[in-house]
Amino acid sequence: MSRIGKKPIPIPERVEVKIKKDSVEVKGPKGTLTQSLHRYAQVKEEDGQVAVEVPGKEKRFRAIQGLTRSLISSMIEGVTRGYEKRLEMVGTGYRGAIKGKNIELQLGFSHPIVVEPLEGIELAMEGNTKIIVKGIDKQKVGQMAADIRQLRKPNPYSGKGVRYEGEYVRRKVGKAGAQ
Repeated sequence: MSRIGKKPIPIPERVEVKIKKDSVEVKGPKGTLTQSLHRYAQVKEEDGQVAVEVPGKEKRFRAIQGLTRSLISSMIEGVTRGYEKRLEMVGTGYRGAIKGKNIELQLGFSHPIVVEPLEGIELAMEGNTKIIVKGIDKQKVGQMAADIRQLRKPNPYSGKGVRYEGEYVRRKVGKAGAQ
């Protein structure tokens, strides 16, 4: 069983944690994040550390404790360093361009696709085939990257599509033609 929920979370300098009855607010140099708490999770701040406690040692309580601790830890890391996901477009003619805050993608369709970022997310391009999704909220960064990848998933036969940087696409063998 995981023991991650028992570990206290150190609060770095320039980060302020406000604990309310049903939520936690974390302020840092990059912004502010708020997370509602489960009714069984009790968050306490002591000696520059945040600790999560639950009423019992049952499996469901331990799961709530580990989840809450991970969410708060991700919030603290987000407001200090931020998060980033990188995507790459592979395929002939697959490219993108920045249009204001949006990105316009050419993914082999008859029309360009305009992607609008979620609130608090910044989209950038590296060259014309690499997309960078940045933000302070880990969940929103991951969701935005997944939404962009969903527009044209990597094809297992040709390898074309939008994939995460470093993602391995297992290739399949095509049809053996009748000779």
